[in-house]
Amino acid sequence: MAVRAWSVVVPAKRLPLAKSRLTPLPEGLEGPPDAHDRLVLALLADTVAAALASPAVAGVLVVTDDPAAAAEVTRLGARTVPDEPDRGLNPALEHGARATGGTAVAALSSDLPALRPEELTAALAAAEAAPRCFVPDAQGTGTTLLTAAGTGLSPAFGAGSARRHAAGGAVPLTGDWPGLERDVDTPGDLRGALALGVGPHTAALLGGATRASG
Repeated sequence: MAVRAWSVVVPAKRLPLAKSRLTPLPEGLEGPPDAHDRLVLALLADTVAAALASPAVAGVLVVTDDPAAAAEVTRLGARTVPDEPDRGLNPALEHGARATGGTAVAALSSDLPALRPEELTAALAAAEAAPRCFVPDAQGTGTTLLTAAGTGLSPAFGAGSARRHAAGGAVPLTGDWPGLERDVDTPGDLRGALALGVGPHTAALLGGATRASG
């Protein structure tokens, strides 16, 4: 069981700029002009909702300059701060980590629609083992979760981030948390998440199966 109460930081780009590789869109979404933005927002909403439902999480802070994203996650119960550094993903995460005021901070990808609260709870419990830990993505090259307790977050997200986080002293974590590992960058990733079962926002948009807790 997790000991600490974690502050989770989620970065969210402006919707039109996010997930540029998520094309072509799934069947049924190609027509509406705002389809891409609605899909990105659904992925974010399911990620934030799952994090908020984890008993290991004291709160979720979303770093975003997008009004629609800010409104949606606020409705779910998260806090928001603007991306004041405006210098990319890692500075945004550092800014968010400072803004939480917490001593145990976890940076979480914004595109984990199949994430289950119990998966995040288990990963955060495992992160008690070291000051800095990370969960690699399904391909083993990226990172979906980076934790820091009593030390700086030092995020190094981007292509090949798993190698950089490990080189920087973060301990890789493995466990039975497929939804936590399945971030969505491409149509193939989205199909993989749908096969696991996604959260209600993504399921409502795409007609997929809703994830089940267990």
